Amino acid sequence: MRIMIITDAWEPQVNGVVRTLKQTRTELIGMGHQVDMITPQEFKTIPCPTYPDISLSLFPAKKLAERIKGFAPDAMHIATEGPLGLAARAYGVRNHLPFSTAYHTRFPEYVQARTKIPVGITYRFLRWFHKPSMAVMAPTIVVKNDLEKFGFTNVVLWSRGVDLNVFKMQLSKVLNSAHPIYLYVGRVAIEKNINAFLEINLPGSKWIVGDGPALASIKQRYPEINYLGVLDQAELATVYAAADVFVFPSKTDTFGLVLLEAMACGLPVAAYPVTGPIDVLGKSNAGAMHEDLREACLQALKIPRERAREHAEKFSWRAATEQFESHLKPVPNRNLHQTALA
Repeated sequence: MRIMIITDAWEPQVNGVVRTLKQTRTELIGMGHQVDMITPQEFKTIPCPTYPDISLSLFPAKKLAERIKGFAPDAMHIATEGPLGLAARAYGVRNHLPFSTAYHTRFPEYVQARTKIPVGITYRFLRWFHKPSMAVMAPTIVVKNDLEKFGFTNVVLWSRGVDLNVFKMQLSKVLNSAHPIYLYVGRVAIEKNINAFLEINLPGSKWIVGDGPALASIKQRYPEINYLGVLDQAELATVYAAADVFVFPSKTDTFGLVLLEAMACGLPVAAYPVTGPIDVLGKSNAGAMHEDLREACLQALKIPRERAREHAEKFSWRAATEQFESHLKPVPNRNLHQTALA
């Protein structure tokens, strides 16, 4: 198929949504499909208020319509609800083109954490956005059920994977610190609940990999923490392998790709018993979940690294992409693409 994916989340952002889309594109091409991406890199952009790492495309409708018409996709997938997603949704609705969408992150909870806007208002917008979608792809059963409780329809499952060749068990002493080493990898932002990790008293040392709007203030408040910044995948794998526990303090993530990456490197997980860790860890005993994050960290120290790796091996990008492919809604008649541009 000729598959077009429209996303507001793209490089230079480093997050789970971008990694998911890049891996999915690679797998789809490997499966014989032709994939075209529409990203903010093609448009004039401005930084997102309160979150400058995110680029918002300015007035993308005309160019986006030309791109869709020119590529004439067999299937169109809208990955995000930003300016590009809105423009693609409008084009699809106007021209009667079926499309699928995805729900990657708990956006209403993130908005509430930053602006105090009630989650009900944001969910109302998201319900409107996804209503014309032929398939709303959610990463876990729990998220699917939550969306359905908020009135979403046509919700289907699209799981995630991990590159087991990059993220693997290996000897690594890259972190020259007191053990045990507790590691956080991800966006350094208020919605990630990172302070819950930084505030607890643990033996050994703490490391943070990543960047984000809260990094400067956190560095000032916690100067004793070790900060590595943003790493590429190979560098990140060596850091996972050198640490003793991966700490995942978020209570709002829908999945958490970093959980799989850490376990693939043999790193046990410590987390709260919430959506994301519950779905990824299940009953595997590859991590420790506890309402007291410190207790989870101490319990995770006792988990064999081999157990974490064994659980991660159950998740592959090919299986996740086959699931994605099965939910695509092909255009019934390519002549529809020849309708006049709005």
